[in-house]
Amino acid sequence: MTVALPQPDATPALAREHSPVLAFEGFEARYPFATAAAVGPVDLAMRAGERVLLLGPSGSGKSTLLLALTGLVPQAVPAQTQGGVRLFGVSVAGCRPSDWAGRVGQFFQDADQTLCGMRVEDEIAFALENLAWPEPQIHAAVKKALAAVGLPETVRRRRTATLSGGEKQLVALAATIAVEPQLLVADEPTASLSPSSSRRFRDLLSNWPLEGTALIVDHRLDGLVDVVDRVIVLGDDGLVLADGPPRVVFRRQRAALDARGIWTPLAAALDHELDAVDLAAQTMPLTVEEALDELDARGLDGKESGRARAALTAFVDRHAPPPARAASDAPLVVRLEAAACAPFLGPVVLSEVDLDMRAGEVVGLLGANGAGKSTLGFALAGLLRLKAGRRVGAMGSVSFQNPEAQFSAGSIAAEIEAALASADDAASLPGQAARILRDWDLERLASRHPFELSQGEKRRLALACLAADERARLVVLDEPLAGLDRRGAAMVEEAVAGYVRAGRAVAIVTHDMDFALRMCPRCLILGQGRVLADGPTVTLMRDRPLMELAKLEPPRIVPALDWLERHA
Repeated sequence: MTVALPQPDATPALAREHSPVLAFEGFEARYPFATAAAVGPVDLAMRAGERVLLLGPSGSGKSTLLLALTGLVPQAVPAQTQGGVRLFGVSVAGCRPSDWAGRVGQFFQDADQTLCGMRVEDEIAFALENLAWPEPQIHAAVKKALAAVGLPETVRRRRTATLSGGEKQLVALAATIAVEPQLLVADEPTASLSPSSSRRFRDLLSNWPLEGTALIVDHRLDGLVDVVDRVIVLGDDGLVLADGPPRVVFRRQRAALDARGIWTPLAAALDHELDAVDLAAQTMPLTVEEALDELDARGLDGKESGRARAALTAFVDRHAPPPARAASDAPLVVRLEAAACAPFLGPVVLSEVDLDMRAGEVVGLLGANGAGKSTLGFALAGLLRLKAGRRVGAMGSVSFQNPEAQFSAGSIAAEIEAALASADDAASLPGQAARILRDWDLERLASRHPFELSQGEKRRLALACLAADERARLVVLDEPLAGLDRRGAAMVEEAVAGYVRAGRAVAIVTHDMDFALRMCPRCLILGQGRVLADGPTVTLMRDRPLMELAKLEPPRIVPALDWLERHA
């Protein structure tokens, strides 16, 4: 079947060349029963070749804008809309979402909801087959897409259901870019990716064809801000708060973005500390390394060097404070002895795991996509039977990588109340539920259905439900920061501190190396089917051969630690 793609307006070629690839014209969307617009009114335009990063707090309408871009809102996702959207000079309202399949590659926030192929190669080839590509071209495109996202040829025949969360995200990304779209639209493409896979996506974006255009939504800015041309920021009200080059936006608007809980690059925080001692660069650096290189290039005198050390020390203390360690004689919570761990219906991915976790201890589980981090977390909690070895300890509570896996009630308030149902005093439930809703900034959403929330709001709800159940002595958090804005991340950090104060053990599965450095005194580095290392987090993260072996990258703040050592 041949798909008839929309054609541009009948305007002269020169005019078409300079017309926007994408334009939101006073666009506004309001979902059924909502009291306020999800986003807008928004007036934005993107030209060919632009790479744009769209930022904003959770629930600000970023995903709604991306869904409206090809008409999925309101054609597939009901909403009342005003204004218009134009793609390649054509009104989206007069087209079907499928009409754009050959020109727009759309990566959705939840990879699980998009995968439909039984095997990896089926998933990547699906769009190409629907566009009637010749078979040899399809085989070549599948191979090229796998290489672009860093997946080996050996995964081609794997069932998509057996992949880890990060591997599913990589397959979905490969399927998106396989059609070689003129416009790439990606919603949280690095949320579940390891640092090395995130770097692959950065390289992909950096090498995107000259005339190709990209619109990216992501909370993990470091590694992306230096390859985009423009940053657009939405506020809580769904209106455009800032729009401009990243160096300008993050220097001029840093305080406003921080106040609204919007992530800014780590380099912006360092720039602020250096500015306070009159050592800021003329233009804002986009990476910590760039800031330190410019600082060294100045040829600092004695007084300036002292001010620089003070600024770097304040920066490190604020963004990588040494986390408290659990007492070595604290009660044992869970123990694994020579454990062999495998996902449900899957092969063994980790062998000979020996691990003790004690009351008040926070341990990071780190490794590349598919290293077995989530599997180990489930085994620690007692949710997966060991294939070999022994587990000692009571059952634990788990916050799943996909928050929707935890929801069963018809409203947010009902979810919280269900999590509290084990309380001895039923009369205290309403008060406790109100407190938890307030602590996790969910009060205004209490009557909403969990599946109506943004991904960040779903994550907060899942974590709030976990916090409500105080029975388990072990808590496993699987990618707790995925999809969260800065305010949500602060809530997670406070929750972890609360678990520690209560004497609970916490295992954190994360790809956010800076978060692991802040929160986990100890970590396990997983790779090659085993535990590669177990020890103090800061020591292991500064072991570059170990990081390379595990296909990880050191935290973004490590260059600042190295600089302070060199200039002690």
